[in-house]
Amino acid sequence: MATPSSPKLTRRVVIGTAIASVGGVALARWYNIGAREEDGMNVSAAYAAAIEGRITLIDIRRPDEWAATGIAQGAIPLDMRDPEFAQKLLALVPDPNDRIALICARGVRSRYLAGQLTEAGFTNIIDVPEGMLGSGAGPGWLAAGLPVTKL
Repeated sequence: MATPSSPKLTRRVVIGTAIASVGGVALARWYNIGAREEDGMNVSAAYAAAIEGRITLIDIRRPDEWAATGIAQGAIPLDMRDPEFAQKLLALVPDPNDRIALICARGVRSRYLAGQLTEAGFTNIIDVPEGMLGSGAGPGWLAAGLPVTKL
C-alpha cells in the first residue's frame, strides 16, 4: 500500500516563503500598522491645537504629496528631505522647547523624524501617527474630513 509522500521543500518554496515574510513586514511598516493613537496626538487634536496656536504643526511630506492631497490646514509644509530642514525649522520655531507636531502620510516618517529631532535637542516633539492617509493609529486627516489647503 502506498503512503502519501510529504511535500518537498524546494528552493522555490523556501524563497517564496522568505519573500512573502519580508514583504509582509515591509507592508506593515509602510502602513504603520503597529501604530496606536496613544503613540502621539490624533489628527483631530492636532488640528485643534494648530488652529489655536498651541502647537506648530509641520507637514514633512514631499511637494508632490502636498500637491496630491493638499496640506493639513494649520500646518506648515517643510519637506524633511530639504538639506536646510533644520535651519528652516529653527527659523519657524526658534525655541527647541516649544511644542512641534509632525505629520506625514502614514506616521512612519514623522515617527522617525521625531526621534531624530529629540536626539538633536528638541524637547517637545509630538508625532501625529495617523498621518494624512491613515495608519494603525486611526483613519488619518483626510478620512476624518479635516480641512486641507491646496497648493
